Amino acid sequence: MATMPARIPASAFASPRRRKPSLKAYNSVPPLKPWASMDFEPDAYIPPRVNQQNLSISHLREALNKLDTTMAGLMIKRRELETQLEQAVRSQSPVLRIPSELLSSIFIMGVLGMGDENPVMVPTLMLVCKYWAEVALNTPVLWAKISVSPHDSLEKARRRLERSKSCPLDVTVNFGARLESVSRVTEQVVHAMDLLRPALWRTKSLHISVPGRPQAHAALLHCKENAPTLENLTIHVHQSIQDEHYSAPPLPLFNGHTPRLRSCSFTSFNFGWDLRLLARLRVLKLGGYYNGNTPSTTTLMNILRQCPDLEELVLRNLSNVDASACPSRDTIEPPPVAKSLVLPRLTKLTFYYAGIALTRQILGQITFPSLESLELSYLEDIAPVIHLLYGQAMTKLPLRHLRIESCLFNEMKLANSLSIVPSITNLELVDVEDISSYFLKVLTVSHPCLLPRLESLSLEGCTSFDWDSLRSFVESRLPAHAHTYARQHSNSVPVLSSASAAAAAHARSQTHHRHHSNGNPALGPKRLRAIDVARCSQISKEMLQWLRMYVSDVKCESAKGVWGEHVMS
Repeated sequence: MATMPARIPASAFASPRRRKPSLKAYNSVPPLKPWASMDFEPDAYIPPRVNQQNLSISHLREALNKLDTTMAGLMIKRRELETQLEQAVRSQSPVLRIPSELLSSIFIMGVLGMGDENPVMVPTLMLVCKYWAEVALNTPVLWAKISVSPHDSLEKARRRLERSKSCPLDVTVNFGARLESVSRVTEQVVHAMDLLRPALWRTKSLHISVPGRPQAHAALLHCKENAPTLENLTIHVHQSIQDEHYSAPPLPLFNGHTPRLRSCSFTSFNFGWDLRLLARLRVLKLGGYYNGNTPSTTTLMNILRQCPDLEELVLRNLSNVDASACPSRDTIEPPPVAKSLVLPRLTKLTFYYAGIALTRQILGQITFPSLESLELSYLEDIAPVIHLLYGQAMTKLPLRHLRIESCLFNEMKLANSLSIVPSITNLELVDVEDISSYFLKVLTVSHPCLLPRLESLSLEGCTSFDWDSLRSFVESRLPAHAHTYARQHSNSVPVLSSASAAAAAHARSQTHHRHHSNGNPALGPKRLRAIDVARCSQISKEMLQWLRMYVSDVKCESAKGVWGEHVMS
């Protein structure tokens, strides 16, 4: 059966006819012109064609989220650029451009030049920046001071040992007068010395302070190695009266090899008076020897003969000294013509509760032509010592500082001795009953003037002089004319226009200072700069006000009664 083709209607081949416009489709508004045929100004805003499909709420929210993400990324990039800019600006700062060697030197001068080291100074420097922390860690001198105590742990000392590398060390083992168990303190001291023992070869200063001799001997048992760089050795035993069974010292200390040792200070430590340890010293301080452990005069003289360049000698709290060799005041013999030992560099000498017999025997066998400071305290009758000083002053005695505390003497003989020592600038008389008004009157009316260079006078605790004698003495030290001396309370500083003028003014001031300090009798005595009348009950407040008018520095502490009340009139 044949298939018939599909039939096509005739209307498909007919021409199309226009439909008549309907009234419903009629609109009075003329049709709009196409966009291309309209004339717009160049800056006119043309609203974009909005597709109805993009007007959904979800799409708009998504678009806002995309904008927020883009803005956040740009803000992050901005902050990164700001940080980079700040770092670039800081890198151009002169402080951060300082070479590490120069910055290390500045750290050393700032930390060690302050005297007492601040324990938080170095950690504070390390917190400034990473560069400063690296420089501080690589500066061994900043870590050269090592301390082991109840407040400084062994771990801290270990870190400092590592950071100090091969730098000379200042070591301190300080446990003081601890009240806890003796065995615990001994254990801590032994652990500390075990840690410090490998570094003894580079130890410059060693300070050991322990409660008793057992701890001192336990610590020094670890000091058997050589100490080629040791310069300062201090051993302080706080409680030693009942430690008689520890009299044998662990000798020899440091294997007897301390070629650079120059300063020794021993308190209540019996080291057998080993002369090898005390040879070639510049400073020797001995104190706290009781119950037969006090060194004899022969022992001390042998030590002094080993130290021809000694500059300072201090003897404190020495008891049980044989006093048979000490004569009475009426049987004082003149000092020998030739001394057995000359100490040309001795400048400071202190005898504090050392016994008048030992003091006189030591002073009678040495010559000190460069002595500048002498302290005599708690020596009972020091008339023999004053006589020896008079004999020394007949040759040469450039004494500048004299302190006498709680001693007995004849004030007339003291005045005669001071008459041939015109170089004294500081005189301290503390708790001396023999200082009366007569002594001050002698200083006031004597011709030639006694102590013409005296600038500071201390009468602390002296109650035997009256106010009139003190006022006369202060008035005798005032200049005769106002223009002779500079005013004591003047704060005006001349303005100098150039460095040359400043140098010239400094030279004139130095010349003026030498001119007034040469002890010329024509110029008269120097004006008092300081006076101390602490614990002088006869000095009233009105008298203090008068003193402050003519003396720039007046020290006063009112005396106190039994219950701590002030008893100044």
